[in-house]
Amino acid sequence: MKILTAAETREVDRLTTERCGIQSLTLMENAGRGVAEFIRERFPSFARRKIFVLCGKGNNGGDGLVVARRLRDAGAKPAVYLVANPRDGKGEAAANLNRWQQAGGECLPIADSPALDSSPFAFPPSAIVVDALLGTGVRGPVAGIFRRAIEAINARQPGVSVVSVDIPSGLNADTGEAAGVAVRADFTVTFTAPKLGLFCGDAAEHRGQLVVRQIGSPSELIDEVSQSRMRWSDATEFLRFAIPRKAEGHKGDYGHVLVVAGSVGKTGAAVLASWAALRAGAGLVTVATPEPALPVVAAHTPEIMTAPLPATLAGTISECALEGSAFSTLLAGKRALAIGPGLSTNPETQSFIRRVVTARRDVPIILDADGLNAFDGRAAELNEASGALAITPHPGEMARLMGYSVAQVQKARVDVARKAAAGWNAHVILKGHHTIVAAPDGSVFVNSTGNPSMASGGTGDALTGVLAALTAQFGTGDWHRVLAFGVYLHGLAGDVALEEKGGAPLLASDLIQSIPAAYKKFFAECDRA
Repeated sequence: MKILTAAETREVDRLTTERCGIQSLTLMENAGRGVAEFIRERFPSFARRKIFVLCGKGNNGGDGLVVARRLRDAGAKPAVYLVANPRDGKGEAAANLNRWQQAGGECLPIADSPALDSSPFAFPPSAIVVDALLGTGVRGPVAGIFRRAIEAINARQPGVSVVSVDIPSGLNADTGEAAGVAVRADFTVTFTAPKLGLFCGDAAEHRGQLVVRQIGSPSELIDEVSQSRMRWSDATEFLRFAIPRKAEGHKGDYGHVLVVAGSVGKTGAAVLASWAALRAGAGLVTVATPEPALPVVAAHTPEIMTAPLPATLAGTISECALEGSAFSTLLAGKRALAIGPGLSTNPETQSFIRRVVTARRDVPIILDADGLNAFDGRAAELNEASGALAITPHPGEMARLMGYSVAQVQKARVDVARKAAAGWNAHVILKGHHTIVAAPDGSVFVNSTGNPSMASGGTGDALTGVLAALTAQFGTGDWHRVLAFGVYLHGLAGDVALEEKGGAPLLASDLIQSIPAAYKKFFAECDRA
């Protein structure tokens, strides 16, 4: 789905009422219900935990009052604090305050700093705090009582979980800038579509895990209103890939991937990339690796084929591998080339990588890991030839390629990825929380899957294999979407693996083993199970 500005969100809400007959009070009810359902799903013991709902006087506070009512109906005993004068509420927010109070709900008004000082905001370690203070209408620095309330939330002790309603209070919905202060949420439950500001500026430090809940607006309306070239990677974006294999299909139909990876001491990278490519559906996978490393790579996964390449004395690929026609012959008939994992920073090997990549040929290339290191200080060379190229840097690699600091990259992830994609005429996959997939034309996918337990060695190699496999199967006609699907599937496999492992940190092999289950879950989400 498209990502919306604050003004576009308001227009979608207006048109939903005008065209679909869904009144704004119903939209608010649906929003609050969505947050309450998330809390029930995420915190199975919610009814036994202390729950604090902090509401402003506007629509965001009205959403919070619905959350409180819904949680109470489900067995919880939420404490509601109105950081405003109750008489200042209007419209739907006032209606929900009245409904809460008529049903016997208590509401502690906090309209000034002394009241805040005397309020019981020493949240116990297992508390759940619902932030419904300000919403998307923030303009300018947050001051006064709202600043004090936000500071109280951010001063919480470990173990307190904060769920922001629609957007962390104090965060600008368009720029992502914290207006002097903003809630640091553990989870943000937003409505209809993600807001642009959740991916810009200071957002990464404040949004936590992002969840999107629908409240009644048709997806067609979102596409009509939004002018954005950014899309949120949910299952509906990839329906075209949720198709069963044809009965008469054979391995040749699903493409042959060449993985150029590994070196002595780094054979695991080649194994993981090739194994992931097979699990993601490539019909055939060949690993080209330095001759001394080949026995280890070949012994791990019997389903792959291997090809030895001339080696340096250090056991890495020698530039001699490009002499004659041997490498060109190896590349012939392949539908995707993955190059970089575990190749090392040996100068001769780095030269080999640059020569392969800048030639580009007719085979789409996925460049990762040591493949990216080959272009440190030479990033302009990435645009020296035509052909399909996708690069997969993590923030540190992107910083080195762009000559930025990691902080600069993380502060403007979307803008940095777009600039790199345009400058290198390549698709850029900037890894991390909500991975960015940017195309040379400026269009962007923001990934919705994945989790912190995936932050371990080898998961990037697995992503390279997945991207190569999907490229081999679906081609480059809509490569931006193919690559975004690869990132989505990779993250979904990580989510499935996390569920199976019970929250433990993951190994890359855990993720790869979960790819079939991730496919099954994806098909189910597309109603094609």
